[in-house]
Amino acid sequence: MSKSDLVVKSNRLNMAIQNLTLPELRIVQLAIVDARETGKGLNTDTPLRIDALRYAEAFDTTRQNAYLRMKEAEDTLFNRRFSFVDSEGKLVKSRWIQRVRYLDDEGAIEIVFTTDVVKGITRLDGAEEFFTQYLLSQTANLHSVYSVRLYELLIQWKTAGKTPVFELSLFRGQMGLDDDEYKDMSNFKKRVLDLAVNEINEKTDLTVSYTQEKRGRTITGFKFTVRTKDKPKDVITHQRDPHTIDAFTGQTDTESKNTPSWQLKGLSDAQIKKIGVYKQEFIDANTSKISPNDRRGYDEIFESWQPMLKDPNQVKNFKIVQDLLERKRQN
Repeated sequence: MSKSDLVVKSNRLNMAIQNLTLPELRIVQLAIVDARETGKGLNTDTPLRIDALRYAEAFDTTRQNAYLRMKEAEDTLFNRRFSFVDSEGKLVKSRWIQRVRYLDDEGAIEIVFTTDVVKGITRLDGAEEFFTQYLLSQTANLHSVYSVRLYELLIQWKTAGKTPVFELSLFRGQMGLDDDEYKDMSNFKKRVLDLAVNEINEKTDLTVSYTQEKRGRTITGFKFTVRTKDKPKDVITHQRDPHTIDAFTGQTDTESKNTPSWQLKGLSDAQIKKIGVYKQEFIDANTSKISPNDRRGYDEIFESWQPMLKDPNQVKNFKIVQDLLERKRQN
């Protein structure tokens, strides 16, 4: 396990109620990794510097997008709070950082963690404090902040293979939801829980599932099963190689079986319209297609991409198309 990619937090900090956005959470992840490696950011004398290139490389995006995300975070991260129960059973409210400085001419930020965060990411070598650790690369390709938070909560139980009951109210807070967000259970499951479970299962080293806990007809919480994926084994077969290109279709058997129709025909106007509902998320996931000097807004960029989305030879190079096509809108 590479130390340079390891996010380590005390279980108490990991289970905190918080409401970070995805870019903010990613900056905190990077800061934890780098602070533990360098010792910087742990006090006001040695602030931790994170530049746009570091963010871009870690999360496979452009330097321009990283620059914008870090600029936004500089405006909001200082005011983000979290709460946790301390060793005496008392509720503590705290901030993530006590100081932030944006270096506009350098495309970087300098931050200093609060005392509570410093305690939660250091002094974890003894037996007094249980801690959670995971590779940053496991969450780097997740596009939903709910997926990252659920992964963090579940990786803590990887060895046990199952979790205790996650009481609904606390779980919502740990996932970063306000009281008025996704109050309807069907929307909560579609837009938060199932979205996160599916993305974790598709893109990380975990396979997870859940069951509902009920009191009468009311769902009061969830229990999760957590498994580490087995490494694929070589399979000996005497059938035709699924990677052999068919002379008539021009595709392999695997491609013919698994390729969505939009990759063969391009997106229809109706499909493009549906993706347009989530255009900011879609563009953020595909910033590698944007020039670093491009200053257009989301509407202009999305409109300019539409001919490519209709082209079957180009649309397959865009990320999260299928995820957005399958997503159901909130009622």
